[in-house]
Amino acid sequence: MAKAATRQQIVRALIRSYWMEIEAVLNYLANSIHLDGVRAEEIKKSLTTEVQDELLHATSLGNRIKELGGTLPGSMQFRAAQKKLQPPEDPTDVISVIEGVIAAEESACAEYNATIAMCEGRDYVTQDLCVRLLADEEHHLRIFRGFLKEYKKGR
Repeated sequence: MAKAATRQQIVRALIRSYWMEIEAVLNYLANSIHLDGVRAEEIKKSLTTEVQDELLHATSLGNRIKELGGTLPGSMQFRAAQKKLQPPEDPTDVISVIEGVIAAEESACAEYNATIAMCEGRDYVTQDLCVRLLADEEHHLRIFRGFLKEYKKGR
């Protein structure tokens, strides 16, 4: 049986998730503004909605970090990781943005799954939070996988 995670390990995991959500906000906002073209409108609308969802996720994570006695990191500690989600040179390249969103959402799901497992038997409040956030991320993932399938058909 695996040894239960410490509070500090849980806080570190929550901080990783917090940064993933903040980075998603930055990239979803940039792409929602950057994309052009008739085919981009639905994606832009979805990304704009996602910005609000991801910001709420980051806020929930931040509150939990604080409740566990952790300190929220400031911008000087930020390290970008979402290479696939950078705005494309061609503002009509909707497919690359969709693929970037899928990659980001898959990473978020993996991170939440790991934290859920880490919290088993130790921190059910954090575990419950991560289960709820995972459900949101899985929903976002399903939507963008649908977009990708639709856009690839329309080529």
